[in-house]
Amino acid sequence: MPKSIVVFGAGPGLGHAVARRYAREGYAVTLVARRPEPLDRLAKELTSAGATVHVITADLADTGATPRLAEQIRAKTGNLDAFYYAPTPATGFVSAASLTPQHAQNFMPLIFYTMLALVQEFLPHMLEQGDGAILTAQGGSTVQGLPNMSGPSPAQAAQRNYLQALHAEVAEKGVYVGMLYIGAAIRNSAFHAEMEQGKAAGNWVWEMPTVDPEHLADLLWTMHGTKGQREATYP
Repeated sequence: MPKSIVVFGAGPGLGHAVARRYAREGYAVTLVARRPEPLDRLAKELTSAGATVHVITADLADTGATPRLAEQIRAKTGNLDAFYYAPTPATGFVSAASLTPQHAQNFMPLIFYTMLALVQEFLPHMLEQGDGAILTAQGGSTVQGLPNMSGPSPAQAAQRNYLQALHAEVAEKGVYVGMLYIGAAIRNSAFHAEMEQGKAAGNWVWEMPTVDPEHLADLLWTMHGTKGQREATYP
């Protein structure tokens, strides 16, 4: 049986690149996101290259549906060797001054609670076999608060705090927890498209470098393979 990974939040930027990278390494890949059409296109591409690919549509903001989602995954690919969790919220950044408690809470299920539920589903098998990986990638505002880029960032910071603690608990048991924090616009991502549209319209946008998603996927693969540092930043 090939090793298996699920890409939760298989978006057009880094999610697709991670799926391609792990498929090249012989992993069976399961793609999970809300809209089936992009997943089906990527699955067709990967399958034509010889990969084993499964597609599951799910709303990852619905934490209560996680047990059912885990059952669907196990039915297709068995217990996991790795998962990558980085879904993108449908709503974007706001200023810290205008952030309300309800607005902050709205980001928690997608960014933190569902990931926590998935760890509870898949970590026990990883610990039992003494091998596995839990991977994520988030924006640089997770690490350093930035003006007008609040909203999802506090939830991402909560996720980071949890994953740091989890890494400390499971690293010596063979399970790698890896976090990549990106201070750049990822080509092909929704954020990059919005930034380019804003520039074209003459609107103010946060100035930052751009990066190819394939480069970031290579970084994640190297982090997983070496199981060295728990966190990396780009650039």
